[in-house]
Amino acid sequence: MEKSIARQIAEFALKLKYEDLPDNVVGEVKRYLYDSVGCAYGGYHTRDVNILRDIYTGIGGKEEATLLAFGDKMPAVNATLVNSLMVRALDFNDIYWKEDPSHPSDLIPAALSVGELVGASMRDVIVAIVLAYEFEQRLCEFAVPGVRERKWHHATLTQFVSPIVAGKLLGLSVDQMVNAIGINGSHNHTIGCPTAGKLTMMKNTVDPMAVQSGVFAALMAQKGYSGTEAVFEGKEGLMDVFGPGWNHDKLLGGLGESFKILECSMKAFPTEALTHTHLSATLKVVKGNNIPHDRIESVTVTTIARACDILFDPHKYRPESRETADHSLPYCVAAALVDHEVTTNSFSDEKLKDERIWSVIDKIKGEASQEFEAMFPAKQPSRVVVRTTDGKEYSEYLEYPKGDPREPMTMEDLEAKFNALSDGLLPPARQTELRDTIFACEGMSARDFMGKMVV
Repeated sequence: MEKSIARQIAEFALKLKYEDLPDNVVGEVKRYLYDSVGCAYGGYHTRDVNILRDIYTGIGGKEEATLLAFGDKMPAVNATLVNSLMVRALDFNDIYWKEDPSHPSDLIPAALSVGELVGASMRDVIVAIVLAYEFEQRLCEFAVPGVRERKWHHATLTQFVSPIVAGKLLGLSVDQMVNAIGINGSHNHTIGCPTAGKLTMMKNTVDPMAVQSGVFAALMAQKGYSGTEAVFEGKEGLMDVFGPGWNHDKLLGGLGESFKILECSMKAFPTEALTHTHLSATLKVVKGNNIPHDRIESVTVTTIARACDILFDPHKYRPESRETADHSLPYCVAAALVDHEVTTNSFSDEKLKDERIWSVIDKIKGEASQEFEAMFPAKQPSRVVVRTTDGKEYSEYLEYPKGDPREPMTMEDLEAKFNALSDGLLPPARQTELRDTIFACEGMSARDFMGKMVV
């Protein structure tokens, strides 16, 4: 009898060792770790992060794991949620988008919290992070069409990966790992509404919740709790419930031959991933031609068909919160037209009241292209046409944004992003110290590493 999907995943995960990882894979883990810690420093100030921190510090509990930046100690399960939300809060962390989107770095805090809990080495944490990216990204290609196209959120995928990350560091047996996947895969299917229409704090929270519960599932399995083995392929399992269309080779084929983390993308803008090529194109037009916002007559953005529905939803033309604004292509483009940049400050309460943005936002229209749709996800094409009040027309066409593996963020780009996100929390010397610590972390313990990641 063929082994279950969960068992095949568990066997690969538990066999993988640090010595199996090529140098470029280890290097890429450090780059994503650096990027994610920077995003967490940016998330330090957000209201949603501080609400959860207040709840958990009020609850108290064993001091097992550290909150990034804050330095509070709390149970590893709880620290995982707060840290994951910190990484995710500004929507500035990484992105992988094939049949489904995902942000694999949402899972990094599971590796850090459990690594700290058990006193693991950072080499072990690096292996767990590689597994996070490997299976999160593979699951993004498993469903055809993706679960997002079936109106579900990508946290539905994360529920299967987080117990792998935690279970690897807990030293689970194969049977225990299978149980952990079955436990978490039974109760975290997430409906798509957190990223549809008017958005709330849940937009950034549902995936961290699936990460947190994976840590709890792994702890349950360690104690002997059982879970459904055929959670993917069994009766009323994932594949049965979500209907036909699954690519088994994308999920299980060629494991260990190469590593998916090398195919992930970073974000140059703190916005929803499908906005990025459009923002790059818009900025090329307005900055390259020095076009002030008050000279703009109209802007036409041509995009893939599915992005039109998401990004030009009527709610997106009058966002009332950061969570909706950073998923609103009209708002993001308007900010680029007005300020000739898009940064975390573009979504502040003050900027949401900027009359200049509201003076141009209704001039921005979306146009769906079936030709562009056919190119996606191998390419993320965008055409932006800006017409000015003097009758001139300027256009730019791009196929992928900055941060894509075909145009990766340089070390200088990463430093600039990290320093901007941690500005006000860390002096320049500490910013440099943290960079150097992260890029030499393989010689440290997880506890020593987390001790250095606080303000």
